Amino acid sequence: MTTFLNRKSDFPIESLFLYRISYRAFSEERLSEEERMSLFEAARWAPSSYNKQPWRFVYVCREDKEWNTLFDTLVDFNKQWCNRADMLVVVISKKSHKNKPSRTASFDTGSAWMSLALEAAARNIIAHAMEGFNYTAIKERLCIPDDYNVEAMIAVGKPGKKEDLPKELQEMELPTLRNPIEETVSRGSFSFQ
Repeated sequence: MTTFLNRKSDFPIESLFLYRISYRAFSEERLSEEERMSLFEAARWAPSSYNKQPWRFVYVCREDKEWNTLFDTLVDFNKQWCNRADMLVVVISKKSHKNKPSRTASFDTGSAWMSLALEAAARNIIAHAMEGFNYTAIKERLCIPDDYNVEAMIAVGKPGKKEDLPKELQEMELPTLRNPIEETVSRGSFSFQ
């Protein structure tokens, strides 16, 4: 059993899995280019079907003139906490391989995202994935071809103080728990509701 804050695993696991939390409170401190690239390097080593590596990441930093290209597509709720992030990253998957549909492209891209998230957690960096943005606008603004699927956006940065968040978000700035393992794992048959 592993414990971190109010999180406790039912079976022994590496503490990094409990330590990885999608906080929203970012500081104004900027990441170095080496820190940024180390996150993408971790993602690069994720497993994928036939080693296709279908993931693509497009990122902007707060100081980039393209920042608003991504930031303006966020829903208002996400704008209020992403405004201090160092980096916004659009996660994209290539839907085909050698002119054939890739059934595992999204799955494989998810493994790359998790690799990035765990590397961030190991470095005390927040990597918060979200779906609260305009997918159509992102595809248009970044000129993403139809053979690619926009999967998510990630806000990345150094941890800040929850007191810097709006009051309603401060109350949400807690480590979340997970459903019991019996609700997601079944041996031998599909036994879920």
